Formats: sequence, structure tokens, C-alpha cells
Amino acid sequence: MSSTSSSTLRADQIWLDGKMVKWDEGQVHVMTHALHYGLGVFEGIRAYKTHDGRLAVFRLREHIRRLLDSAHIIQLQMPYSEDELVEACLELLRRQKTLFANGAYLRPVAFMGDGAMGLGAVNPTRVSVTAWDWGAYLGDKGLKEGIRAKVSSFTRMHVNVNMVRGKITGQYVNSILAKREVVNAGYDEAILLDISGFVAEASGENIFMVNKKGIIKTPPLSSPILDGITRDTVLQLLRDSGRSVDEVTFTRDALYIGNEIFFTGTAAEITPVREVDNRTVGTGQVGPITRFVQETYFRTVRGQEPRYAEWLTYV
Repeated sequence: MSSTSSSTLRADQIWLDGKMVKWDEGQVHVMTHALHYGLGVFEGIRAYKTHDGRLAVFRLREHIRRLLDSAHIIQLQMPYSEDELVEACLELLRRQKTLFANGAYLRPVAFMGDGAMGLGAVNPTRVSVTAWDWGAYLGDKGLKEGIRAKVSSFTRMHVNVNMVRGKITGQYVNSILAKREVVNAGYDEAILLDISGFVAEASGENIFMVNKKGIIKTPPLSSPILDGITRDTVLQLLRDSGRSVDEVTFTRDALYIGNEIFFTGTAAEITPVREVDNRTVGTGQVGPITRFVQETYFRTVRGQEPRYAEWLTYV
């Protein structure tokens, strides 16, 4: 998996609390409240090089709106408007346009800063936007040939525990534990079930499956899953192509006997799954529906599908 190591191509500036600072100056105090208690929200957003050589951010406003919704859910006061945060993302990319000519990954994050301690503290909100070059999250080979997944022993938290409409920093400990468990066992990604034993999502992605009758299914938003923007994109691409998708719950053994499985997410994009719990999915090859979704998605983010032009914000 790619990471933001010292060798990774990254911006030399960060948008922090309303101004640009050098990357090495993008620092917070060790007494930052969110560092201790996890009260923060974030987004992952991709900018792509389009077919005509320009740079465009994919569904930028939808991501920023979800960031603001997430903050509202946890009562984190946001000092910047949607327009200001959209402009912050674009300004950072404009300043790094040569560096990120082939695309970039943006990470807006808002969190409770330093000041008072304790669970009842209310401190000023800090906001930053960073950018780096993040390749295929689950690997180039995984993107092309599919990955091995394992159902984790960790359960996706109940909807009264996990604020599922919010992309909240502290909640990702659940995902980290699940991810580490399966990676240590030799797999690429974790699948988490809900408390009733139905498939929820992966550690950082939504999940789709195609059964032997060719019916496409994905867990509904009433499940403890993130309302993924890539998930929403894929639903629209499939339905616009005349295919129906059932948003329903299903069991892990439905995955075992399915013909196709794929994950969706900003980082993972459209990643096929070729194996679950040591059971080959379908033929073990990328299936036709998964391939259609992949190809249409990448054409869309690169500006080659005019009907979805409104999803692109050019830098």
C-alpha cells in the first residue's frame, strides 16, 4: 500500500487555518484535544489529469458538504464556509499545479484544537488541507487483477455507537484494528459485518457484489456504512447504463458464492475482489460488470463522459 513517506511526492505547502504555510510548519501542539480524544472529521478527495491535459477535482463540493455535515453531527464548530473550503482546496492545487500535473490526493481535516482538556472541553476548531500523490490504495496489481479479502473478527459498530453519516477521525480505530488483523494474516483488505452478522463494508471502502443471477447488490444506507461518494457515483453509473442495483443486506456466504465483488472508495477507486476467506470469487478474474464500472469510472474522472461533466471542478 502506498503511504505518505518521505519519498512520496507531496505539496510543499499546507492550507492551515486560512493561510498557506510551508509543509514542515503544518504543526499542532501535543495537547491538541483531537489527538487525545479523536474529535475530528476529514475527507479524501482526488484530483485527476483529464484527457485534455487539465487537472480536475472529482465531486469536490460533495466532499466538502460531507465534511461540514460530519462536523455538524459531532457539534464541531466550523470556522469556514463551503465556498471557502472549496477555494482552499483549489488554491493549494493551483500553487502545486506543476507538481501534481498527473493528479493528487487532497486531505481536508477539521479537529478540536488545544486549550482545555477533558471530554467536556470546547476549544477552537483547527482546519487544514494537505495534498500528496497517492497511487492505487490497494496496489496497482490489485486494481487490475483483484485483491484477497478476509472477514474480520472486528464488527462494524452499531448505529447508536458509530455516527455512520459522519466521516469522523476517532471512529477509524475500528477500521485500523480490522485492517491490521487481516493484513497480518496475509490478506489485502478486511470486510466487516454489522452486529447482526450482515455484510457492512470494508475497512475503508463500500462493497458491491454480483450474484449468479447477475443481480447487483450493495448494503443499504440503513446499515452501519459510510454514505460513500464513490458508492453514490457507481450507483448512478450503473443505473444510467440500464442496470438495476438492489440496496439490501446480505450475508457473508452470499459473497462466497457470488460471481463478482468490488470495493469502491476515493482512495481505492474501483478495486475488484478475487477471493474472500480463501474462497475464489467467481472465476477468480475481474468480471464484466466490475470491468464496466472501472472503465466508466475512470473515463468519468478524466473528463471523457460529458454527461457527468458537472462532477468535475477544474483547477
